[in-house]
Amino acid sequence: MKYDTIRWKKGRVEMLDQTLLPGKTRYISCRAAGDIARAIKTMKIRGAPAIGIAAAFGVYLGLRGSKARDVKGLRRDLRRAMDLLARSRPTARNLFWALERMGAHFEKNRRLSVPGIKEEMLREARAMLEEDKRICRKIGDNGKKLIKKGCRILTHCNAGGLATGAFGTALGVIFASRPRIKMVYADETRPVLQGARLTVWELVNAGVPATLICDNMAASIMAKKEIDAVVVGADRIASNGDTANKIGTYNLAVLARYHGIPFYVAAPASTFDLSLRGGKDIPIEERPPAEVKKINGRYITLEKVKVRNPAFDVTPAGLITAIITEKGVIPGPDKDKIRKTVL
Repeated sequence: MKYDTIRWKKGRVEMLDQTLLPGKTRYISCRAAGDIARAIKTMKIRGAPAIGIAAAFGVYLGLRGSKARDVKGLRRDLRRAMDLLARSRPTARNLFWALERMGAHFEKNRRLSVPGIKEEMLREARAMLEEDKRICRKIGDNGKKLIKKGCRILTHCNAGGLATGAFGTALGVIFASRPRIKMVYADETRPVLQGARLTVWELVNAGVPATLICDNMAASIMAKKEIDAVVVGADRIASNGDTANKIGTYNLAVLARYHGIPFYVAAPASTFDLSLRGGKDIPIEERPPAEVKKINGRYITLEKVKVRNPAFDVTPAGLITAIITEKGVIPGPDKDKIRKTVL
């Protein structure tokens, strides 16, 4: 099944509404920066690379609606759009990377006319979308070298085409390794069920053998020697290799180490935040309590019970066998190896 996660069409940004999958395939239209920010915040679009692409288009939409007649006024509206988008979600590095890149592109073209700058900003956002598609393919090509014939892989959350411009990071490795894979186990990924709703949908539509498991089944299946590798995505990677990903990833890394299973992280270079010394510096988003209390709008627990709902956790670099990027594979990631590869 072919689909576009995000696309530019007839003067608007269209996104596949991921909150409706797998039941409905519906696109939403975004015509302003605020529309993009709301789509990111409510997880209609999600996944670090896809959020970054959406933010880039959001910057353009913020400028397209600007009535500024000079570069100074246009820059003021640029900052408003960037500030709005920056507040949408705090953890994904790609969001801020995209905003920084769009800001730099504005300054590079500041001597053009106002219409010329706007045109350049749209061109850059569209280029970032196409660039991400190529990057994911390269991540897949680099990662498949680590996958042995008959491999049974466990993945967590969703790091496929739905989380990127296309193809995916963790799922990109899986798709590129398809002939070698015997089975992919997908964690359901509570509380929003990205694994159950999105990853399984992608795997089945791609013809990849898939088995859905509850989050608390992983240890048992590993103990039965039914998992040969764990492959996950990432939302932000610190300079030392500590990696933030969907809550529950750290659990799997600990289990994989105990059971002697390689644990791989697949992510583009844009996910690395070399300004952070380690995982303790990564901002972790707290999501609304209702995500834990409800499923399909219905309470599954006491309405007034207290809830903790961190969206991400941090896996220490020491538990990561290798990080797979478009620029190469980083085995036993540390600060020196990371800088040598991604810079």
